[in-house]
Amino acid sequence: MSEQKSADAIDHIDFDDNRFVAVVSGGHDAHLSILEDALDVRIDPRGNRFAVTGSEGGRKRAIAALTALYARAERGEQISIGDVRAAAKLSEKPAELKSVTQTIKTPKRLIAARTPNQAAYMRALGENDLTFGVGPAGTGKTYIAVAHAVSLLLAGKVDRIILSRPALEAGERIGFLPGDMKEKVDPFLRPLYDALHDMMHADYVERRIAAGEIEIAPIAFMRGRTLSRAAVILDEAQNATPAQMKMFLTRLGEGAKMAITGDPTQTDLPVGEVSGLADALSVLTGVKGISEIRFEAGDVVRHPLVSRIINAYDRRDKRNTDPSS
Repeated sequence: MSEQKSADAIDHIDFDDNRFVAVVSGGHDAHLSILEDALDVRIDPRGNRFAVTGSEGGRKRAIAALTALYARAERGEQISIGDVRAAAKLSEKPAELKSVTQTIKTPKRLIAARTPNQAAYMRALGENDLTFGVGPAGTGKTYIAVAHAVSLLLAGKVDRIILSRPALEAGERIGFLPGDMKEKVDPFLRPLYDALHDMMHADYVERRIAAGEIEIAPIAFMRGRTLSRAAVILDEAQNATPAQMKMFLTRLGEGAKMAITGDPTQTDLPVGEVSGLADALSVLTGVKGISEIRFEAGDVVRHPLVSRIINAYDRRDKRNTDPSS
């Protein structure tokens, strides 16, 4: 805990249930330490009361964050370090903090939105047959899409999950890689396996894959198919060509839901080749039944340093493209 400044005023906030207060505080008050560092305040837990010392703005933000975290604990949601950091970030806008209540339930965990854009993304996935999640890495685009697909499968709303990626990254093409086809493509698809295992037990995932209820394959394997009653996700879509993207989008069949995720600024396609993701976003603007959610560096839910890294690169790129800067 940071040292109290004598000139700072103190506010108090009381909660009803000590069990939830313990969840908010975290082990050894670790969550409170994160809020203190982020908001430049001191938080002293005293039973079901928190004493908050600091500037007026810092106290207000800390109380807003504590209130939001307590509400999550009351709803039975687990609170991670990432959730606490997100609450601190959003506390500058209490109305937005209160509105971030969207969740997706999976067998191993309850996935809760941490930013307004994540909440909007969860709503869009539920309301539209085709949703684009676009923005930098670490914003939860793919993770939330996989969680939504898992929830649809377990609720019986779809018969299968199909997860796909272009098998092209860092200039490598799978034909030159060692091993059989599965060994060639699995490294490119590993993030999708990881997301599934984070939400369902490993043996359950393997049984579903063996039964054909979960399929993970490169985008080239989708050609000629009609994907009906399926939750379909194309990840790293910025590495698809316009022809591949059109082919994939037109696989959508009856009763299917499709999510397309990627970052148009991070394409690994050859120089001069147009990204299928950027092309689709321009072509499909305003088409009924399609939603597009744009994520920003502020939505990054990984280590807080990731947001600062993204912002630094964005500033460099802006300087390189804008002579006046």
